[in-house]
Amino acid sequence: MTSPAPSTMPSFEQLGLPDSLLSMLSEVGYEIPSPIQAACIPYLLAGRDLLGEAQTGTGKTAAFALPTLAKLDLSNMRPQVLVLTPTRELALQVSEAFTKYAHHLQNFHVLPIYGGQSMVVQLRQLSRGAQVIVGTPGRIMDHLERKSLKLDALTMLVLDEADEMLRMGFIDDVEWILEHTPSTRQTALFSATMPATIREVARRHLREPEEVRIRTATSTVEKIRQRYWLVRGVDKLDALTRILDAEEKLDAALVFVRTKIGTEELADKLAARGYAAAALNGDMTQSLRERVIEQLKNGSLDIVIATDVAARGIDVPRISHVINYDIPYDTEAYVHRIGRTGRAGREGVAILFVAPRERRMLKSIEHATRQQIEPIALPSREDVSSLRVSQFKQKVLDTLADPDMELGFFMSVVEELVEENDLSSRELAAALAYLVQAGRPLQIEEEGRGWDQATALHTQGKPLREDIFTTGAPRSRTGRRDANAIPAKVFDNGKVQRYWIAVGRDHGVMPKDIVGAIINESGIEGRSIGQIDLFDDFSTVELPAQLPDDLLNVLRGVVVRSQRLNIRPVRDDENLPVRRPQNRDDPRRDKKPSKPWEKKSGEKRFARSGDFRPPRRDDARQSERRSFADKGKVSGWKKRRGHE
Repeated sequence: MTSPAPSTMPSFEQLGLPDSLLSMLSEVGYEIPSPIQAACIPYLLAGRDLLGEAQTGTGKTAAFALPTLAKLDLSNMRPQVLVLTPTRELALQVSEAFTKYAHHLQNFHVLPIYGGQSMVVQLRQLSRGAQVIVGTPGRIMDHLERKSLKLDALTMLVLDEADEMLRMGFIDDVEWILEHTPSTRQTALFSATMPATIREVARRHLREPEEVRIRTATSTVEKIRQRYWLVRGVDKLDALTRILDAEEKLDAALVFVRTKIGTEELADKLAARGYAAAALNGDMTQSLRERVIEQLKNGSLDIVIATDVAARGIDVPRISHVINYDIPYDTEAYVHRIGRTGRAGREGVAILFVAPRERRMLKSIEHATRQQIEPIALPSREDVSSLRVSQFKQKVLDTLADPDMELGFFMSVVEELVEENDLSSRELAAALAYLVQAGRPLQIEEEGRGWDQATALHTQGKPLREDIFTTGAPRSRTGRRDANAIPAKVFDNGKVQRYWIAVGRDHGVMPKDIVGAIINESGIEGRSIGQIDLFDDFSTVELPAQLPDDLLNVLRGVVVRSQRLNIRPVRDDENLPVRRPQNRDDPRRDKKPSKPWEKKSGEKRFARSGDFRPPRRDDARQSERRSFADKGKVSGWKKRRGHE
């Protein structure tokens, strides 16, 4: 079914929820259910399995939490409900929602379980009992294998954001958990999209499910003003700081970058410029991540720089702006990102930085969200200065108007300065204003060139630059272009170059480790990675020639096997060996087709793994033994070895 029309939307009372939940909903100000809630709650109360398709931020947590709470046996402390979430943050958010909705329920307990938290603490909490368990697949599997989590009393299982679990590689773990739960359970699966793999999981594990499809692909962005800045003229960091300064209604901002290293670097640079900023990524301990989110909530932090995975599940009312410092590689990630603002009917602002080579992805995002994204120019120096002066004046007036502000002592100090130094009040006020604004100057300077381009709106319809990057729809397994697929970024100039990296066999590295690190941290596609040669204390890898400096900086900091890559192009004067030519026409390539291993130039070659080792003495003997045996000269071989 599709979402009900607003005019026919039922009330929470009409959905059949108990009085204890209705009083709580009234206290927190919930008036009418959202479309996903109105559609799902009756089915779940009736005990039906459910397949729900709805974007993030549409209220689906309440859609399964409210009917679940209505059916709980609060006298039974064994786990009756299991909710699987892809990330720790989402697990905590769902747990907090259950706690809020169960405010009037006596003896209710919910327990979040996720990796990064002490196993001892979790074992102790499980032994005490909880009716609702919310957790990530990996840690839930750990407890099931330990038998510290028993699901024999389970009546409801919820898969939240199933497509995200698929994207993160958890879908096999999810199926394993499903197979270890009672067959009599009720199951609800929620997903923003319904790829074939998710539908296959639903077919195997759900019993004649009711399907609810909320056809509001843009519902999460209707309240969000979307804008983009075409990156040019000046550094992105300078552009970001100017936007942060010029946005009038900015309360708190969530800034998205692609890599974990990028979060730390950008947070440090913003902090050095006087902003209350911090990083949020998967390498941080869970306690530190929770502290960052709490500081964002209470106003200790104004800016959080995060990766896609680390920001999943964050719902902080203060977040007024989402800034895509690095453009995402797919449209779903963009929708999830900007869904961190404009939630529950609030207004929000989303700003996207788009490099000239990334404008095709911009078109894909516009197509997916069915909205035109508005181009903007950077605020001019005059705009920023005017805004800062206005804010400064207002701050002074607010201080004077505050009845609790005791200014008598400061007035006496000012009078003494005026009398002792024969100053005018205007001169003294100007000096004090100068001291106050020193950390954040009211008049800003534009250092470097390019501000004339950055502060001018670019012309529409300008041809795309394709000399460095281009995009194209990915190919399916059959080799055909998928017109509905999300465009992927690849290098298209055809030129490759060897790069030196500071990790080799001595560090225990394998080619797959290098490929995975490059793809995950830089965004370079696998098809753009060529030959990888492993040596003892270094390796070489073929990548597109003339990589941009910002991309090289990212790759230099990538860690593989506890070793930074410190990547650099191989110089022409370096005579580094090449293990395995990639091009069939290369004269260095063996004339015979390569086998899983083959002997050449005194080496054993393993073409698949890229592993090489020098020949051992036994190898030489066996080779000589076979050679003589083939020629019928075994006796001659024995004589040479001293045998009669």
